[in-house]
Amino acid sequence: MTDVLIYGAGAIGSFMGYLLLDSRDLSESKIRNVALLGRESHINRIKDLGLQISLPEERKNIPFKHCFAGLDDLKASDFCPEIIIVCVKTYSLPGVCEELKKSGLLQGRLKNAIFILLMNGMGNREVFAKLDLSDSHVFEGITNLGVKFSGSGMVELKGKGKTILEEKIDEDKKKFLRERFLEKGFEMEFARDFKEHQYSKLFVNSVINPITALARRENGIILSPFIKNTVHGAVREAVNVAAKDGIKRDEKSIMELVYSVAEKTSGNTSSMLQDVLRGKMTEIDSINGYIIRQAKKHKIEVPINEALCELVKSAMSDGPISQTMRCVSSQQKK
Repeated sequence: MTDVLIYGAGAIGSFMGYLLLDSRDLSESKIRNVALLGRESHINRIKDLGLQISLPEERKNIPFKHCFAGLDDLKASDFCPEIIIVCVKTYSLPGVCEELKKSGLLQGRLKNAIFILLMNGMGNREVFAKLDLSDSHVFEGITNLGVKFSGSGMVELKGKGKTILEEKIDEDKKKFLRERFLEKGFEMEFARDFKEHQYSKLFVNSVINPITALARRENGIILSPFIKNTVHGAVREAVNVAAKDGIKRDEKSIMELVYSVAEKTSGNTSSMLQDVLRGKMTEIDSINGYIIRQAKKHKIEVPINEALCELVKSAMSDGPISQTMRCVSSQQKK
C-alpha cells in the first residue's frame, strides 16, 4: 500500500484523495493510505462527517483517518507519505515552499517522498525549485477533471477527463497511481511529451478562464459569435509564444480544441469564475500572465492576453467597480 498526502485538499485535491484511496479500507472504519491537508473548516467537516462526494450516478461519504489543517498536524501524526500531490492555487505555491522549509520535514519524514505538482498554469516547477529538491523528487501533472467545491466537506464531479503526469515517475508509483484511477473508472496517462499536453491545457485555460470570469457566464459563452475575434486573437498570440518555446502547434487545430472543450463543458463554471464570484484571488498570473512573461522574453506582442489579464485583475481590485459587481452578483443569487 502506497501512502499519499494531498497538500491542498480543495475541490480537485479532495477528489484526488478519493481516486487514490485503497478500496480495501472502505470495508474497515476509515481510509488510511490517503491523508488530506487543507483549510481548517473543510478538514474539520471531513473529520466529523467524512468527505461527501457527488458523482453523476451516486453520492459517496468517505471517512479519512488522517486529516490535517497544517504541517504541525502532520508532524504530530505518524503518517509518512511516499507521494505528495500538491493541488494548491498557483499563487499559494510560494507560501507552501516557505512552510515546507520552516517545518524541517524535508530533512525528516518527507525526505524520500516525491512531489507531484498537479496545478493550473505554468511556471510552477520554477517556483518549487527554491526548495532545492532533486529532479527525481519533483514532477508535474495536469488534470481535465471538472470538480466543484460545494461547501466545507463537500465536492461535486462536474466533468470527467484525463489526468496526465510526466512519464519519468518511478515505475512502482506509476503502477499504483494508474491502478487506483482505473479502479474508480478514471483515466491516467504518463506522457513523455508532457510539455505538449501542458501547453494544450494552457491554450484552453487562457481563453475560457478569463473570458468566463469577466462575462460572469458559464463556459458556453466562448461559443458566442460576438467574441470570436477576441478568442481567435488570444489563441494566435499563445500559439506564437509556444512556438518560441519549441512547441509547434497549428492555430486552426488549437481553435478547434478550444471550441470543442467549450462546447463539451458549456454548462460548467470555470475555476476562475468561481474564484471571482467568491471574491478570491485568481490564477491569472500563471495562465495569461505566463504567456505575457514568455512573450516579453521572446520580444513578442500579446495585446489581447495583456488586456484579459489586466481586466481580470481590475475586476478583483478593491475599488468601487469591484464592489458594485459583487453587489450585482449577490443580487442575482437572491
